[in-house]
Amino acid sequence: MTTSRAIDVRRAGERFTTRLDWLDSRHSFSFSRHYDPANTHFGLLLVNNDDIVRAGTGFSTHPHQDMEIVTWVLDGELEHKDSVGHRGVLYPGLAQRMSAGRGIWHSEMNPRPAPDGAGRGGGPASARSRGWGPGGDEGAVHFVQMWVLPDTERLDPSYEQLDINAELGKGGLVPIASGRGHDAAISIRQEGAVLWGGRLQPGETVTVPDARFAHLFVARGAVSLDGAGRLDAGDAVRMTGAGDPSITADPAEGAEVLIWELAA
Repeated sequence: MTTSRAIDVRRAGERFTTRLDWLDSRHSFSFSRHYDPANTHFGLLLVNNDDIVRAGTGFSTHPHQDMEIVTWVLDGELEHKDSVGHRGVLYPGLAQRMSAGRGIWHSEMNPRPAPDGAGRGGGPASARSRGWGPGGDEGAVHFVQMWVLPDTERLDPSYEQLDINAELGKGGLVPIASGRGHDAAISIRQEGAVLWGGRLQPGETVTVPDARFAHLFVARGAVSLDGAGRLDAGDAVRMTGAGDPSITADPAEGAEVLIWELAA
C-alpha cells in the first residue's frame, strides 16, 4: 500500500478554543464540546491541547481509560495526583506519561497560589498574548497535552516522569516519549509512536523523521518548514508520506517544537 504525499498546515487561529475564567485551551482535534467528524485524529494522535491554566486552579479529579497521555510543560508548574497513588509536580523539561489502562482518576492543578489583586502580569508571555487582563496570567502554567491510542487495552494503569533537560541542551531533536525503547525517553504502550522534541537555537536546522505520518507542533518561537514556509507558535503541520523535510528555527528567536512520528 502506498501513501500519498501531503503537507497540511493548520494555523493557530484555526484551532477549536475553550475559554473559561481559569483556562485558555486550544485544541488541534475534536475535543469536549468541539466536534468535527473530519478532524478527530491524525494517525494514532487523538489529542493535542495547548493549555494555559491560571494560578490556584486546574482540572479537578476526572477519569480516563485506555489512552497514553503525555504532558509537556512550557512555562510554570503543574501538579499531578491520581487514584493509583502517583503524584508529581511537572516543570519545563520534565516529561510525563500516564497510561490510563483499564481506568484511572487524576487531577492536574496549578499549585501556585492565586495572586492577590491585579497582580503584576508575571505569567508566561503566551498567556498575556492570548488576551487575559493585567494580573490574570500571573503564575499561570502553560503546557501541551497529547493523547495516543495504546497497543493493548485494559492493562493496569501506570505512570512515569523523567527529566530530559540535559538531553535537550545538546541540541537537535530528542526522543521525549517512545514506544520503541529509546534511551532517555519516557515509555509509552504504543510501538507505532515516538514523540520528538527540540529547543532549537536561532537558525538551527533539524530533519523531521521520515514516517508514514508526522505531526509537527510549534510550541514557541517560529520555524521554516520545507514545503510549508514560515510557522509561528501554535501552528501545526500534518505530514503524510512527506519524507524527511528540514525545519529551520527563526534566526532571531529560535523555537521549541514537538514532533510525533506515527504509524497508521
